[in-house]
Amino acid sequence: MTRREPLPMKTRRACLAAALLTTAVALTGCGSSGSGAGEVPEGWGTLKTKGVDVSYPKGYEEQSAAERGEHNAAAAVRTEGGRKVSVVTVQLGFTEANSAEQAAIAAEAGIQLGADVEGQKDVDLAGTDEAKRIDFSFKATGEDGGPAAGTPVEGVILAGLDSHDTTFAIRIDAERDALPDGDLDRIIDSVEVH
Repeated sequence: MTRREPLPMKTRRACLAAALLTTAVALTGCGSSGSGAGEVPEGWGTLKTKGVDVSYPKGYEEQSAAERGEHNAAAAVRTEGGRKVSVVTVQLGFTEANSAEQAAIAAEAGIQLGADVEGQKDVDLAGTDEAKRIDFSFKATGEDGGPAAGTPVEGVILAGLDSHDTTFAIRIDAERDALPDGDLDRIIDSVEVH
């Protein structure tokens, strides 16, 4: 076995600089905080809370604390003919959890009994390395100013932990065909976890 001569100092520095640059580019490319800054389409509103921000399309109105109830930190609603056809809500600190998966399990417990739940999958959200998405559907009950009884409703919950390890759940419910897939994707892309 032959002994290798050490590289000259100038060459070692160049190799180290190249390695650091490669690492920086890799970290910038994949981002340590999800998918990058939350992207908000022009003209959309934003629900801002201490744990997460999420934007909603034109045509929605933010609800006051009295309107949204004690469980939601923020909410925006779109109505047609006096009935809610789509709702975006944010819950914070709704359960004790040590992971996004545990937060998602707790959030899933709040879905209407008898709903068709597709299960959890990973989702990239700006500001966090771990979040879960739950897709579900159910038939409306006709209560609380929502769609008429029996109307198909589709929903998505995005759940995880913020930087203070406080749980968050962003829930988007919409009467079938009331929220285009493109708008749902833009709502998800707008999320920024603090």
